[in-house]
Amino acid sequence: MFTWICPQCGREVPPAYNDCPHCAELAKQSQQPAAPAPPQALPPPVAPPPQAYAPPVQAYPAPQAYPPPQGYPTPPGYPAAPSYPPPPAYAPPPAYQPPPPPAPPAYQPPPPPAPPASAPPPSYSVAPEARYSPPQPAAYYPPPKRSLPVWLLTILAVAAFGGLLWIVYALVGSHGSPSTSVAAVENPAAKPGAGVSPAQKFVEVAGVRFVDDPNHKDKTLVRFMVVNHSPADWMGLKGNVSLWGGTQRSEEDAQGSFAFTTDLKPFTSVELTAPLDSKKKIYELADWQNLTTDLQITAPAALPAAQSR
Repeated sequence: MFTWICPQCGREVPPAYNDCPHCAELAKQSQQPAAPAPPQALPPPVAPPPQAYAPPVQAYPAPQAYPPPQGYPTPPGYPAAPSYPPPPAYAPPPAYQPPPPPAPPAYQPPPPPAPPASAPPPSYSVAPEARYSPPQPAAYYPPPKRSLPVWLLTILAVAAFGGLLWIVYALVGSHGSPSTSVAAVENPAAKPGAGVSPAQKFVEVAGVRFVDDPNHKDKTLVRFMVVNHSPADWMGLKGNVSLWGGTQRSEEDAQGSFAFTTDLKPFTSVELTAPLDSKKKIYELADWQNLTTDLQITAPAALPAAQSR
């Protein structure tokens, strides 16, 4: 069992005590109150004369020399402290001595070279039948073929490529482009000797739209508006309209034609529907933004009676 030594009295204290019991007993005796002294009258305080300031000098007590620990009797009720042998005296480790270098191996001369083995002399014995061989015929190589010069091959390749492009263009141009021929509408006003109708400069065709014919799948109908810009009352107004469209092939590609008959009041317009005379499908016709109308009025040939007066 281990004990600890009190730093004040130097006695061994069991580990069950946090404080030395001997020192605690001495402290209790020194703290007993003494008899109070009778009060005495104190003289009035006198102010001491001023003195020059001197920095305080802090005096440190001399270090206390503690006696070496001695053996103390063990308190009753506690086992005796075990005795330990004194530690051995410190001996410095021996100085490091590097190991001696290994001795170099003794020189041994190389073994003498072995004498060359005696090889038997070559034999030149040849069989009688192998002493002479007749000459073999030389291998036949066909003469090299003559090839065309590079410049001639280049000209032929360019000509063949150009001919192929021309054939493809001819086939695509003949089969890919639809026929632009449109059945011409008979225009009496365009015939020689025919007069121009007075309504030609007052009537306009606008708002052309293409729709499918519900009765004929292969036919196309045209919806359009006829506008009267004059104060005349045109009765029995007839006209032929040719449609032209701007496409990739031409700025004036014929789209078809149609005819109409109507009555127009002064400064009015009417919406009509007529069949389109064209060989193109509805999806082949130009868009309405690119359409141009060519109107030819065929009737009436003269102004109305009320307008002529």
